[in-house]
Amino acid sequence: MLLDAASMYFRAYYGVPESITAPDGTPVNAVRGFTDMVARLVAERRPTRLVACLDLDWRPRFRVDALPSYKAHRVAGTERDTVPYGVPEEVPDTLAPQVPILLEVLAAAGIATGGAVGHEADDVIGTLAGRERTDAVSVVSGDRDLMQVVREEPTPVRLIYVGRGLAKAETLGPKEVAEKYGVPVDRAGEAYAEMAMLRGDPSDGLPGVPGVGAKTAATLVSRFESWDQLRNAVDDPGDKRLSPPVRSKLAAAKPYLAVVEPVVRVALDAPVELDRDDTLPSAPADPARLAELASTWGLAGSVDRLVAALAR
Repeated sequence: MLLDAASMYFRAYYGVPESITAPDGTPVNAVRGFTDMVARLVAERRPTRLVACLDLDWRPRFRVDALPSYKAHRVAGTERDTVPYGVPEEVPDTLAPQVPILLEVLAAAGIATGGAVGHEADDVIGTLAGRERTDAVSVVSGDRDLMQVVREEPTPVRLIYVGRGLAKAETLGPKEVAEKYGVPVDRAGEAYAEMAMLRGDPSDGLPGVPGVGAKTAATLVSRFESWDQLRNAVDDPGDKRLSPPVRSKLAAAKPYLAVVEPVVRVALDAPVELDRDDTLPSAPADPARLAELASTWGLAGSVDRLVAALAR
């Protein structure tokens, strides 16, 4: 199981009241919510290996160099396309101090974390899922972009999509992604990424191709076997898979189409480092430290649930 940690703790922060505090009054709603989510996932899904995947760079240079608008709007007080590389992402003032606490909880529990310098959590997930050859993989995220990692072979990869909360989680594989978005099932993950490139995504600062919406994008990627094949067809008026109006729209967007692929596709070769073996323990690695954290931050109930889940 690969957790998109930032996606989960942001959802925990907004889903659990900020009135949930430690004995000293410090908000711990994100820590509580995140820990409870991990406990529930472990108890219900029973993974044998688990990694909480971290954003070591929320806006990697290679993506910003390719497309300066990438996530530019997520920094307060700046104009689109003017955010310099290296500016921190805007994070609520009462969330930022909670992240180190939840990382301490994971470490004391013995749950592995993983990150890659210069890469996002999506890239950590893409790399770990892509190279897995032994076990089936479950990716937990509220980010639809990770639908691109689903596959059947050589080991199944599924997305547990928690965009509407863990209670309403959807488990998506190639079949479900194909049915949901109208992309070919035999390459549903790759095709979903290509559809996203064409339609754009305002939440990530991706403009997309003007005049090409989700349905047209899905139809287009279904007619071609690869992104390169689709791009080559733009310059081939004899290729009847593109109507003249659509070819015109794609031709006008050629500069964007030339750079967007590495922005949208998750990296499969990120330099991922884990802080420990990813085998999920049956008992906390440091029970004394975990008990101390539970007492200091008022996390007894959540920590107890996590420990009970590990012991099953």
